Amino acid sequence: MNLQYKPLAAMLAAIGFACPAHADHVVTISGGRPTSLPTQIPTTIEGISGAQVEDRINAFDSEDALKYLPSLNVRKRFIGDYDHAVLASRASGTGNSARSLVYADGILLSNLLGNGAMYTPRWGLVTPEEIERVDVLYGPFSAAYPGNSVGAVVDYQTRMPSRLEAHAKLSWAGQDFEQYSTHSRHTGRQASASLGDRTGALSWWIDLSRLDSNGQPIAFANKLASAGATPKPGEAMGVPVTGAVADRNPSGKDWYILGSTGQVNTVQDHAKVKLAYDFSSTLRASYTLGWWKNDVVRNTESYLRDAAGNAVTSGAVNIGGKRFTLVPSDFAGARADLEHVMHGLSLKTHGRGSFNWEIAGSAYDYHRDVARVPTGGGQGNLTDMGGSGWNTLALRGNWRAGAAHQVEFGVQRDSAKLRTEVTSVADWLAGEGGKHVSTFNGNTRLESLYAQDSWRLADAWKATLGVRQETWRAYGGEISAAANRLLPFKDRLEHAWSPKAALAWRADEAWTVKASAGRAVRNPTAAELFQGSIVDEKIVNTDPNLRAEKSWTTELSAEHMTAKGSLRATLFGERTRDALYSQPLTATVSTVQNVGRIRTRGLELSQQADDVLTHGLTVQSSLTYADSEIVANDAMPSSVGKRQPRVPKWRANALASYHAGQHWTGTVGVRYSGRQFGTLDNSDPNGATYMGVSDYLVADVRLRYRFNRQWTASLGIDNLNGEKYWAFHPYAQRTVSADLKFDL
Repeated sequence: MNLQYKPLAAMLAAIGFACPAHADHVVTISGGRPTSLPTQIPTTIEGISGAQVEDRINAFDSEDALKYLPSLNVRKRFIGDYDHAVLASRASGTGNSARSLVYADGILLSNLLGNGAMYTPRWGLVTPEEIERVDVLYGPFSAAYPGNSVGAVVDYQTRMPSRLEAHAKLSWAGQDFEQYSTHSRHTGRQASASLGDRTGALSWWIDLSRLDSNGQPIAFANKLASAGATPKPGEAMGVPVTGAVADRNPSGKDWYILGSTGQVNTVQDHAKVKLAYDFSSTLRASYTLGWWKNDVVRNTESYLRDAAGNAVTSGAVNIGGKRFTLVPSDFAGARADLEHVMHGLSLKTHGRGSFNWEIAGSAYDYHRDVARVPTGGGQGNLTDMGGSGWNTLALRGNWRAGAAHQVEFGVQRDSAKLRTEVTSVADWLAGEGGKHVSTFNGNTRLESLYAQDSWRLADAWKATLGVRQETWRAYGGEISAAANRLLPFKDRLEHAWSPKAALAWRADEAWTVKASAGRAVRNPTAAELFQGSIVDEKIVNTDPNLRAEKSWTTELSAEHMTAKGSLRATLFGERTRDALYSQPLTATVSTVQNVGRIRTRGLELSQQADDVLTHGLTVQSSLTYADSEIVANDAMPSSVGKRQPRVPKWRANALASYHAGQHWTGTVGVRYSGRQFGTLDNSDPNGATYMGVSDYLVADVRLRYRFNRQWTASLGIDNLNGEKYWAFHPYAQRTVSADLKFDL
């Protein structure tokens, strides 16, 4: 099986890749279990092995493995962030979760029920300790993936043993957090254990973990200073309070920060069982069962104090002679009880014959998904998403037609089901049932055919052509208000074609030049399409003609690879029509609408080298420039000429790792992101505040000591310089971590 460019030959060898000196712009996997990636990948691919993650990165969550890969950023606010950790790529920001795909052993983890912070990949179904490697494909250049691959495709390969293995790990992390009037300490603990073996044709793997994390506050109660009222003679002034913090909001307007909210305690339990059986040397059946449970408590703290020093969280208050009214949502805590189940089953051939095939299916189920918020007086709302989920089914083939051609083809079906019911309960902490408030349901289905042919035109030339045909359906959309009368949306049916092409030229033994182009059609998710509210028994504030995003993406790369290192320069461009963004529909209502055109052009540099200056020192780095501009938007003309939200012009990272003998490894990393905006019209110039989006420069360090073959210990610090930075919510500040691991 063939994979294209990796950043370093030595890294590839460490994870089972062979990179001979005469390789012609592809890297060959030799050994190891079958990968779920297509056998020919006509685009840039970068990756990291699980051993390197363990050696170099302070990784509590699986998404931490992506920290230093080019152009990628995961909006992880705290350890165990389960509902806002969106993946951003070259031309897609941290608000566009549906513009990337995340898989684990070929099982879809991306949550395509919606697009945005609440629909993030289910990172918790993979633990860092079970990662064998992570590969990332950049851009929509493979016909094997739907249009959601327009940004990137992340594929986690997890461990499957060839002999008896046992692992156990204990981890701890802590940070001191200071923001506004919050001065607090937050810690997290994690324990994991895994066991696996292979006996004859049967191999198995069990992975268990528990994470107990107390994150920093991620939201802050606030009031605009201009919203304060001057009481008329005889009117109540409100309770005089102190403690409000004067600040400016992202638009530069004066406001008061009244307290912290959203301080999350998350307790996550993870269990996974994997089985594989080799019927022959070329035919393997695999089954995966994943279970994830999460108990969540969100706490609040008011800065406001009355004359007696008591905390104030409700009613009318007097701040500097102005009256403000505190409503229940200002200091509302929250609870959540989640239990999700994942299944994956595949039958696959992986021999060296001329034809191989695979049948694969997966299902992800919101077995239980209940969130609770107070509405006042002990009452509250209960949001139940139980029954939501998605499933996939695919039949893939790979045919090697002589020495010149390798053809891939397949049939796929991806289905998503969104179920949301809100009820009002008398006891917001423990109440069940209750009075109906609203219902929000909908389904989408994508059925696809694809084919892709890679052939050698000459010794130094290789071309790839592919095409993907898709039929998209949206059906069963319905909403209701308190009257509990379900009102239906119109069903939708669309067809789309997505061509792909790549041409690679091996200039000499070290240099390869490659050009790629591809079209991607990203269809609306159920949450984007079936939106609106009910007025007089009619659905309003919706766009029934919401169109799919259509992107043309191109890249031109020059790659230099030797046994000691690599260097890549990539020019990339993306033109997107009908981008899906929430924007004002009326003066008071915003809803998802199409943005006419967005154009992105940029340059990505990636480098890695072994034994730099001295033996044992490895350095990898990347630099990305992206000029992403809104060039047409009839729904919001003020956004034309402005930068696409959350896509900075500059991003960079660097990671230097030094092995001192057989026992010590020291690592220093740096991550940088330039100025960003959170709004389409860039009307939020103040990024260094709550709800703002700021630039940042953070440094990370890690020191690892291997006592012997069984025992290792590590000490690390993320955000060593204590940077305070924001992506609407505050990121974690300086965080110290330590772990102890045993390997049998």
